[in-house]
Amino acid sequence: MNIEVPFVNALQDAAVSSVWRGHGSAIFLEFGELSFNSSTITGRKLQPQGASTLMIEWSWRIERPRSILGGSFSPEGRWPAMFDKLIGAKVQNIQFLGALPEVVVWLSNGLRVSSFMTADGQPAWCIICRKPKIGALCVKRGRFHVEAVS
Repeated sequence: MNIEVPFVNALQDAAVSSVWRGHGSAIFLEFGELSFNSSTITGRKLQPQGASTLMIEWSWRIERPRSILGGSFSPEGRWPAMFDKLIGAKVQNIQFLGALPEVVVWLSNGLRVSSFMTADGQPAWCIICRKPKIGALCVKRGRFHVEAVS
């Protein structure tokens, strides 16, 4: 069995419940029921976490069926409206493309979210599954790699 299959299965039909921006142009798509945690150090509320998360560190785009809606190089003022279009859409398919795997998430509203690393190194995305707790799928040395999630 391919190690990516449990991650694809975990996200199948899951709804996008939150989209948020991390440092720089990193984005996080949260899927399924959200939990809201607080920092034990500052007491401040942290970003919500879904049952599963897709993190794309940089170089991403959101695609319509026949064009690009926008992406990490679009004006940052347009990002919130793009992110809002993803909320509530369900995962229809996940594909991994290329010799160095990039991820494409196909959504029920016709949009797709794609990673595409444009710098040296490795593709910079990760799928984290908390429910079920199967770990984090990423790319290391050009191959799929699963890490444990605490």
